[in-house]
Amino acid sequence: MAHFPVNHPARPVYRVIAGLTALYLVAFGALGILETSGGEFLAQDDTLVLGQGTNLGNSLLSVVFGVLILLATVIGRNVDAFANKWFGYLFMALGLATLATLRTDANYLNHSLATSIVSMVIGIVLLLAAMYGKVGSEDEQKAWQQARLVL
Repeated sequence: MAHFPVNHPARPVYRVIAGLTALYLVAFGALGILETSGGEFLAQDDTLVLGQGTNLGNSLLSVVFGVLILLATVIGRNVDAFANKWFGYLFMALGLATLATLRTDANYLNHSLATSIVSMVIGIVLLLAAMYGKVGSEDEQKAWQQARLVL
């Protein structure tokens, strides 16, 4: 795509930011597992971890997503850009879906308002990291620069 930069000089910074985001997800999930262990898998109670509502299911999903994003970040080579893009979309959709179900029986992940907002912020950060994370050959970089000059 002509609008996404190739071999951007700030790519390493965005990879680190995506990695830190993944580590946050793993830490949140691990603390959530410790806090909610022994409870119901999809409990809808007032359990808070790092100021966010969670249950065992949400905590396990956070750990799995965090590990997958961290693995993609370590691999690099456009795997991270692809994974960050789709996980970014997923977290944005998850944040909006849980925002719509906050005070209903459909709040299966026990999200609070803070959890929904954090999910959307994580989505934005991952999308930003995906946008500047693409790697390509010198020819692809020159084509991107030419397309940028034409616009």
